[in-house]
Amino acid sequence: MRITRVLSATALLFGLAVSPAFADSSPSPSASGDKSAPATAGTSFRAAAEIDQGQQATASASTGDYLYWSFPADAGQRPTVKATVKLPDSHAAQTWQVDVYDGLRRRQACQYGAQTRTAAEGSTSVELACTLRTVRAWSESWANDPLPGTYYLRLTAVNLATADLGQPIGASVRVGSQDIGGSAAVDGSLAKPLVPGIAVTSASKSDEGSAKAAVLSGIEPDDGWSSGWWSDRWVWTAIGGVLAALAGVGGYALTRGSGRPARVTAGA
Repeated sequence: MRITRVLSATALLFGLAVSPAFADSSPSPSASGDKSAPATAGTSFRAAAEIDQGQQATASASTGDYLYWSFPADAGQRPTVKATVKLPDSHAAQTWQVDVYDGLRRRQACQYGAQTRTAAEGSTSVELACTLRTVRAWSESWANDPLPGTYYLRLTAVNLATADLGQPIGASVRVGSQDIGGSAAVDGSLAKPLVPGIAVTSASKSDEGSAKAAVLSGIEPDDGWSSGWWSDRWVWTAIGGVLAALAGVGGYALTRGSGRPARVTAGA
């Protein structure tokens, strides 16, 4: 009976502790519907069209243009960028490429996905994808790890034939991410996310008298930037401590015996 109670308490505590961990590892929600996705793209980093994760952005352009969008990515997320290009009716073989840069404009490598694809002559569309490495809350200054902040998506054609330059195309992009959780957590966090202009403070004052930040990019995750200190590693550490304590109690209950001295029978 005592062992049954110990096992029941273990199962109850394990269930209570695991539930928030699984909640943190669920996919990130899509962007809210109160903000419409842009129907244009920028032509440079500074003019990049801002999109939220989960939005489907579109743009009309010409072959040879560089198309830019920007989106936020927070610590613990693994962003995936998908792009579709609708090609003109008549064209030669074209190679399209999607590149992703972080807030320091460092090109980030794709963990997997078709980052570059060649559309055969006469094909109607081409699809590209790039899944980045998991965004880290902190990294060494010499490393090229993805860090929280603004990310830039650039879509363009490479090695175009001269006859194909300037032909109309349609582009659509979408960014989603998977929340990796504590398995990607690190012991540290940035003072500020890598958002352009976040460290700049203008001299103007608001009505309340506080200084306004001259942030060049106004996008951020729906629930704000994470502080970096919390992850579900704390939950699993607590689970390990509770299970170790209960295992010790259960082992003691099994091995301590009845507590009564053995009865010795005297010889005749």
